[in-house]
Amino acid sequence: MKKIVIAIDGHSSCGKSTTAKLVAKEMGYAYIDTGAMYRAVTLYFLQNYIDFTNQKRILQALENIHITFERNPKTSRNEAFLNGLNVEDEIRKMYISDKVSEVSVIPEVRHAMVHQQQKMGKRRGVVMDGRDIGTAVFPDAEVKIFMTADVITRAQRRQRELLEKEEMVPLDAIIENLKKRDLIDSTRKESPLIQAPDAALLDTSYITIDEQVDFVLRKVAEKICSPEFLQSKNQIK
Repeated sequence: MKKIVIAIDGHSSCGKSTTAKLVAKEMGYAYIDTGAMYRAVTLYFLQNYIDFTNQKRILQALENIHITFERNPKTSRNEAFLNGLNVEDEIRKMYISDKVSEVSVIPEVRHAMVHQQQKMGKRRGVVMDGRDIGTAVFPDAEVKIFMTADVITRAQRRQRELLEKEEMVPLDAIIENLKKRDLIDSTRKESPLIQAPDAALLDTSYITIDEQVDFVLRKVAEKICSPEFLQSKNQIK
């Protein structure tokens, strides 16, 4: 069967990554967490004291940043590696969340990451989640989903995730962080967070993860069974 690209965009903490991972598992596809890539860049910048406004240092730093994903056999999850070092847990911490939108808005960073993401998905058969997958990275993705949820629900989910990692952050602080990131992501000049015209809207405020996954899989089934898709498949054969 012809492989496709499934692009899942949306706001922070609305279930994108969890849904994307489960859809990828169900489809037998690769999963690429583009948000983790920007978090890894943020970590590198902070560790190496890179000024977010210094274009020369940013370009030099990007040449030394190599991000890969490896499956952890113990947890069965894809984990992010920065220059060969597992940074999966570190990049999920609140101090990275506080800065990642400022880093991801930098044009040079976005260009570098989009280039890497397009290389990763060149052979299709991938599920990618992020902010601009369906608009900038893979505007030709066969299935596009735009996920959102109310900010209180998102903040509660994020707080639970942090607690599981033994990091206690007040709910008010998380709400402010999410609002700040939403504003930066949606107003930046370079690949802003917007719903692609052909993306299906999925509000996850009051539905389960299983329902989210079912929604995406239904959209995949609709695409794969559509006359247009079947015709293109036959042409490729």
